[in-house]
Amino acid sequence: MFYEVELARPEPGEKQVSALVVLNPAESRRLLARATVALPEVQNAYKNGMIIIARGITNAFVTEELLGVKVEPKAGQTVGFIGGGITNANAGPPPCTSHVIRKGKVVEGADSNVEILDFGPDDVFIKGANAIDTEGNAGICVSGRKGGTIGMAWPIVTPRGAHLIMPVGLEKLVPSVIEAAKHSGIYHFKYSTGLPIKITPVTMGKVLTEIQAFAVLAGVRAYHLGSGGVDGSEGAVALALEGDETKVKNALELAKSVKGEPPVGKPETTRVSSAEDYNYDAQAQLDTLGGI
Repeated sequence: MFYEVELARPEPGEKQVSALVVLNPAESRRLLARATVALPEVQNAYKNGMIIIARGITNAFVTEELLGVKVEPKAGQTVGFIGGGITNANAGPPPCTSHVIRKGKVVEGADSNVEILDFGPDDVFIKGANAIDTEGNAGICVSGRKGGTIGMAWPIVTPRGAHLIMPVGLEKLVPSVIEAAKHSGIYHFKYSTGLPIKITPVTMGKVLTEIQAFAVLAGVRAYHLGSGGVDGSEGAVALALEGDETKVKNALELAKSVKGEPPVGKPETTRVSSAEDYNYDAQAQLDTLGGI
């Protein structure tokens, strides 16, 4: 479900205007990270409880914004990714292990599989996604036999009433997450360009897209106009920002502040060299994960 944001009514006498902005994927990720950190649930958990930031590229941006550190290479912070035209996985360690925070302090050497067992209703788990639809359903690509990070976290976070915050850019918009789930699975495919995946639907997560981010940070309404582009704008999203002129100007400044965010590359080491090397055999590529 989408994160609920209640926008203030227009100020009396304030002119209503619109602005058009285009954000490339890395720029969207920076925006989403800032909005995630600004959420009251996250601020409260940072001061009084626990936050776990799962591995992921968007979450590398979240870590930077929350802790004021630099995470490079950001692609190394993820496990699964799509790059070079195939679905793949990072074979190396993450560049940053500051992923468990208790009352504003990083827990050094923390094992999130253990720390999450202390979760209560005011704690926060932050996890990106690979698909989102117009109903607010989120989907996560999973190749691991154990269900990946979400397979560990969801059964604990949900019954305890903790907050599952899911920043995900509109470049990942699909017609239906549920339909995608029906036609995927790690044993579903005979042939594959990369690791076979399951689109795992996640319910009860609070999904934050650019639309919610602009509402949270600037108090404006955002509308998704289109996606895609060329010359480095592949995956870009075009948005209309509407509201009081003062707020729209602030939103435009916010958009300008994330412009120029460098694109994210790929991890230094990967599980699958190329799908062609495995004759596009889905099982053979899955086997590169070993027991993961």
